[in-house]
Amino acid sequence: MAISDHDIINIALEWKNNGRKVAIATVIQTWGSAPRGVGSKLLIDDLGNFEGSVSGGCVEGAVIGEASDLFKTGNAKILEYGVSNEMAWEVGLACGGTIKIYLAELN
Repeated sequence: MAISDHDIINIALEWKNNGRKVAIATVIQTWGSAPRGVGSKLLIDDLGNFEGSVSGGCVEGAVIGEASDLFKTGNAKILEYGVSNEMAWEVGLACGGTIKIYLAELN
């Protein structure tokens, strides 16, 4: 069962209140067969904890790695993973689709 937006917000607030940096990854576009729909969210903190999903487990590790870079630079980014992308096979997105994810730090 996917985590609700309400739960994501509550977890983010709890993590922020505990002094952690928090990033949120949101699926902003899909093409073809995609494991999660537009609006799906993954919450990541600066300790490597995460909640939610943007791909059903296929690219979460790569997105968490990108969040680690985000915490250093503060620069939001758009990530894209797809079956035509060489990285897709490395991270496991072999479903035939493409997903675009917006990753930003919550302030």
